[in-house]
Amino acid sequence: MGVISRLRERMRVVLYALLAAFLALIVFEWGMNFSGFSGGGALAGKVNGKPIEYRQYEQVYDRLVSSFRDQALQAELTDALERDLRQRAWDIVVDQVILEEQFEKYNIQVADEQIVAAVESDNPPMVIRQNFFDPETGTIDRAKLEEARAAPENRDVWIRIEDIIRRELMVEKLRKTLQTMVKVSDAELDALAEKEFAVFSASFLVVPYGAGGSDSLFTVLDEEVKAYYDENKEFFRQDPTRSLDYVVFPAVPTSRDSLTVRKELGSLAEDFAGSADDSSFVSLQSDRSDTFDKQYTRADFTVEAGDYVFGKGNLKPGAVIGPVADRNTYRLIKVKEVLSGNPVARASHILIPFTPENAAGEQQARELAGGIMQEIRSGERFADLARKYSKDQGTAVNGGDLGWFGRDVMVPEFDQAVFSAGKGALVGPVETQYGLHIIKVTGKESKAIVCSEIVRDIRPSDATFESARRKAAEFQIEAEEKGFDRAYEVSGGEKQTTGQFTKTGIIPEIGYNSLIMKFAFTSAGGSISDVIRTDSGFLVMQVAGKNDSGYRELDPELQDAIRSELLTRKKGRALDARLSALLKQKEGDLEAVASAIGNVQVISAENIRFRDGSIPGYGSDIRLIEAIVGMDPGTVSKPVPVQNGRALIVLRDKTYPDNPDLEWEKARLHSMVERVKAEKFLQDYFAAERRNAAIEDMRGFW
Repeated sequence: MGVISRLRERMRVVLYALLAAFLALIVFEWGMNFSGFSGGGALAGKVNGKPIEYRQYEQVYDRLVSSFRDQALQAELTDALERDLRQRAWDIVVDQVILEEQFEKYNIQVADEQIVAAVESDNPPMVIRQNFFDPETGTIDRAKLEEARAAPENRDVWIRIEDIIRRELMVEKLRKTLQTMVKVSDAELDALAEKEFAVFSASFLVVPYGAGGSDSLFTVLDEEVKAYYDENKEFFRQDPTRSLDYVVFPAVPTSRDSLTVRKELGSLAEDFAGSADDSSFVSLQSDRSDTFDKQYTRADFTVEAGDYVFGKGNLKPGAVIGPVADRNTYRLIKVKEVLSGNPVARASHILIPFTPENAAGEQQARELAGGIMQEIRSGERFADLARKYSKDQGTAVNGGDLGWFGRDVMVPEFDQAVFSAGKGALVGPVETQYGLHIIKVTGKESKAIVCSEIVRDIRPSDATFESARRKAAEFQIEAEEKGFDRAYEVSGGEKQTTGQFTKTGIIPEIGYNSLIMKFAFTSAGGSISDVIRTDSGFLVMQVAGKNDSGYRELDPELQDAIRSELLTRKKGRALDARLSALLKQKEGDLEAVASAIGNVQVISAENIRFRDGSIPGYGSDIRLIEAIVGMDPGTVSKPVPVQNGRALIVLRDKTYPDNPDLEWEKARLHSMVERVKAEKFLQDYFAAERRNAAIEDMRGFW
């Protein structure tokens, strides 16, 4: 075969490969024209009355799966991942139909001569750039391109590539058409320049909502909640939802299951001690493959397991420790090295929460904390007081014990307090974002080990699973005969409720399970499921709630959220009225206004820059900063909404310390703002088109 023939053969292979790759790109980036299908196949759905054949949808799904497997060779295609890929495939084909409608709406067409001109231009379409770009010259290899176009065997392939180019040009025409709707005003540029370059000096008074009156002065009626819901119903759009009642029959490992795992692991201790290749031994025997040459401190174990490992007298290189029970596993540890590592600490705490905007509540919290400190110093047991007073429910039952932890695990204030104190110290009250903490440091250590370990999960045996399955089956029969509620009352089990979820969402407290999802959305209300196996046991379920209205129901949770919003608005209006009256009465004197309100103070700040995101000496409140930036020097603001209340502001000065050429900077910013606004407009435009489209999903379950 001659050189030219071989070249042409290679070129044909290249063209077919790039065609396949670019078709995938078209699918994912811009949508693919499905007009080549003959019609008459089973339907996956309709968009604005236009049919989507199931094979179109499956074609896109297959490409997504292929792409996933290419990128993650060892990954498992789980139920949840398959669900996500199928939903993405559906979204793609829906978007393609909407894109076709936009081409028709704006009469977007591309003539043959425009395709030729694009190919021959200095900035050719992506399919040409990706495959005929010469990195040595930094330009398109025109000779290679022309040879590919001229080769007779490439004729059919090239026609399809021209269709792809046509598609790309149509998308670009549509993009430019829509972008003409985007305008950038002088006011926007002025505001952006100030945010970028100006430095402000201001005095301000931040007043909490409580200054407008206590909550008892404001009433939110049920009809107000309903009116808000009706007026803002579009905000509560949602896909159809279901909720399920269910009873769990857990397959919990028994003591016999645990003993079996312990014996299996214990039988490996002698061989592990004598192994010359710990990496291979761990890889072969451990349920976790990343447990070779690891560095651990006590913080990497439960308290009991840490005491067992670090408290043994034979903690030395070569020692094999365990099996030790730790968090539903057994661990067999072979020590390689004992060293001094990063410090770890053990502490207990009593948490007394408060909200900063509630001055009275904060004072009560501080008084309570002081009283608790006195009780501890008087000899009361810390653990007993933690059980009595602490609002950290996760640790209060354990006497406030947090276990062992390393640096930077806790919030900074707590971390600093613990690691600055010695063992046995009583510290506090320490204020964090969670409230006040009274802390007792119960341990300090810097010992660490480098080791390899074999980890075995304590799993339920087949017999344990079978016992749980049998109980679930008996319950399912009872539920079918006597009703779900009666069956769980008789069984002594605990009924749980998922809460609402959509067909494409996650089932609360359960996760994604295709069998449960299929049951939920294909069964009538009150239907009883078959026994469904999960990783932790078995479930029997009943459809408890259905909502196909397209909107979230005005349930108690949403009512409370709306009521809270309306209450905040009423308190805000009352506070606005009071501050406006005081401003007028005190002739704009913030100090006088602060004195009249009480328990608030005027704050003065220099060097305020929008781009810093915070006010020196005060902190971050973006609404306060934006209000400052929007003012003119020497003016007093009206009441400004800020975090948890209102603010009054006096802008003292505004400067441009770097002496920028503002006109030049605004000209520079114009293109950036236009680009950002255009992208946002395009996103919002197509989101609205999709939201308003009549989409019929006929796929059923997968």
